Amino acid sequence: MRLSSIYILLVGFTNCFFFKSSCSASDFSLEGDYLLGGLFPLHEIEKETTLFSDINNSTTLLPNVSLGYDIFDHCSNTKNFNSVLNLISKNGSIKPKEKLNNYQPKVIALTGPYGSTRTITIAPLFTMDLIPMVTYGATSYVLSNKLQYPSFVRTIPSNKDMIEMIIHIIRWFGWNWVAFLGSQDDYSSDGLKLFNKYINNTGICLAYQEGLSLNANYSLTLKKIDMLNINVIVVFALPQYASKIVKAAIANNIQDKVWIASQTWAMNQQLPKEPGIEKIGTVIGITERLLSFPGFNQFVYKARGTSDADHNDAEGKVKSKTCNQVCHYCSLLTAEEIINENPSFSFGIYSAIYTIAHALHKVLQCDINECQKNTMTKPYMLLGEIKKLNFPLNGRQVKYDDNYDPAISYKVVLWRTDVNPPQFETVGTYEKHAEITFTINNSLLPWHNKVSVPFSNCSVECKVGHSRQTEGFHSCCFTCRKCPPNSYVDFSRDPYTCFPCAEGEWSDEGSTTCKTRSVVYPQFTEIASITVMVSAACLIILLIAIFCLFAYNYDTPVVKSAGGGMCFLMLTSLIMSSISVFFFFGKPTFVFCLLRNVIFAYFFTVCISCLTVRAFQIISVFKMATQFPKLHSLWVKHNGQRLFIAFVSFIHFISCVIWMTVDTFKLIADSWTFKDQIMLICEMGNTICFTIVMFISWFLGFLCLLFSYMGRDLPKNYNEAKSITFSLILYYLSWIAYFTAYLTLKSKYIVVLNAVAQVSSINGILFSYFIPKSYIIIFQPQKNTPAYFQTSIQNYTQTISRT
Repeated sequence: MRLSSIYILLVGFTNCFFFKSSCSASDFSLEGDYLLGGLFPLHEIEKETTLFSDINNSTTLLPNVSLGYDIFDHCSNTKNFNSVLNLISKNGSIKPKEKLNNYQPKVIALTGPYGSTRTITIAPLFTMDLIPMVTYGATSYVLSNKLQYPSFVRTIPSNKDMIEMIIHIIRWFGWNWVAFLGSQDDYSSDGLKLFNKYINNTGICLAYQEGLSLNANYSLTLKKIDMLNINVIVVFALPQYASKIVKAAIANNIQDKVWIASQTWAMNQQLPKEPGIEKIGTVIGITERLLSFPGFNQFVYKARGTSDADHNDAEGKVKSKTCNQVCHYCSLLTAEEIINENPSFSFGIYSAIYTIAHALHKVLQCDINECQKNTMTKPYMLLGEIKKLNFPLNGRQVKYDDNYDPAISYKVVLWRTDVNPPQFETVGTYEKHAEITFTINNSLLPWHNKVSVPFSNCSVECKVGHSRQTEGFHSCCFTCRKCPPNSYVDFSRDPYTCFPCAEGEWSDEGSTTCKTRSVVYPQFTEIASITVMVSAACLIILLIAIFCLFAYNYDTPVVKSAGGGMCFLMLTSLIMSSISVFFFFGKPTFVFCLLRNVIFAYFFTVCISCLTVRAFQIISVFKMATQFPKLHSLWVKHNGQRLFIAFVSFIHFISCVIWMTVDTFKLIADSWTFKDQIMLICEMGNTICFTIVMFISWFLGFLCLLFSYMGRDLPKNYNEAKSITFSLILYYLSWIAYFTAYLTLKSKYIVVLNAVAQVSSINGILFSYFIPKSYIIIFQPQKNTPAYFQTSIQNYTQTISRT
């Protein structure tokens, strides 16, 4: 029965005229200037029980206007169309398609009925004529659709808000493996649909769902849930279904679960008293913030009477016709029974009456003293004013959004079944007024295991740096895989994927973030770089000095024996080769990659070609002239040494150009050698072209060594075998060492070794060929005379003649 609902409604109408005039026939009908309809379930075909209490009246609202009401028992969808048609009729008749300005039904607004299914069934009859239908107990979200239900107004939050609140609770405690039980009606099916929609991308998995009928096998359902290791059960159902579920859990010894109760049964007064309910686990309910209504108890006592005589007299009239309908139990309820009923929807009923009253107050242009009763008042006019309302009521703000849904103000209650009598303790709140605020005081939750928050997850959470690998249908069921190197997992982005690090980043195995790689190359400021560059600079200075020395002493025998004018070509080539060293340091670019090896390869080969010609020319003078005079004559006549150098230089130049253009040098960011570094290196270009370039240089060196060896017995002043052999062996060893390191080691200092190999090669020729001659010019001028050289030649001739 819902008799307390009626009393909440009556308190809303109670004012001075109520106490001055007695009720003419019934507490369920009252004459007035304007009538409000009320649909409340006094009889329940399915024996539902939802109760209301505590509300106060306002004496400043609608001065000099009396509100009447006509309340009907709405016990089922099929047996109550007479009452609905009565409310929307005019003088006992209904005219379809009448203009709104001409249409004046019996009531200007309606409160009720309770329940989404009942409301959806009759709503079209009211909304087609824009009669405000202000309901206190219909939460289905479809009713927020103003195209279908344009005059529907509710004073309690919709299922959408309730589902969002439930999801907040589940996520607050880190659960993701839940069951959803409902009933086979619009309320539960709407809730299930919204739950499935809003858990997307939240990490919550709906492991089990079922809509139960009153005759369903509740025991089997609970056993299935228990077998799936689901420890959190959302019961989004009407009270009679929730009662069956809880009682079945007690009977089947279902223990240590968390039960999340929707508003319909969150404040149920009977279930917390069930024997054994403390064993089923923890019950968390969601309800609107409850308010006390001063004067409500006194009103109920005055209206019902408290004497035993009155109660006995009521028993004698049980079967009399009262309240506009037949009610067999209404008169038997005492004031205490009405006062102690479920208060979940009390504020909803109370604010429904005040919503209608405030809207009427606006339509009638009321001031503090009176209202303009002559103002034309049609139901649709109230609807327009309702959307604008914003007024305080018993500490709560009553206002509506564009869908005529109210401001949200929930509280989370814990069923304290460990005390007698059981209590409902507030442990959290949820507000959407101004901004969303949600909080739960964890310290107020004595979980059934007495230790910590119960575990209700399909899988244990992965360790840091591990990604989830889904198993089966549900994303909450997974195994864990450690992310490989150079990848990471970001749970806020996607816990199921190991994302690769960007090219400029790196990570160790099992990482949650990537670190920035350091870009490495030989810096100008490093000690190794400075050492090599200073060496190259000294070489250049020394080579320029020798160049000047040889130029100053150009006509001396030492310079002429060293090659004469050819010496300047050799020195110039060595200077240019030394310049290439500076392109190995600093951040490499395409130009640096191009110049660092090509300059050296070309000019050093020119220098070696000069050495080769020099060695050959000495052999030809002392040996070839006597044995092959014609060939020697042709060599001298046609300037063979110059032709040879020009030819080799040209061929080598063409090979270098091809090397640069066929497969040009590339700057490579080597990110695979070291996990935490990116080495900027220069690729050597086309391998075949590079081999040809190196072959020309090395082959000339081999010829030079061969000719030097052949002239090992020549006069001392013309014997370059030792110096050339030393310089070329140093050249070969330097580059063999470099290529060995290049192929076996990976470091930014490989580039430095390349520069060192070049400096070493230049030093070999400088210190074995030019420095000894410079020493003679400066410190042994007596050996730099024609006579000294002539003596050496004569000694060599005499030695040859003896042999």
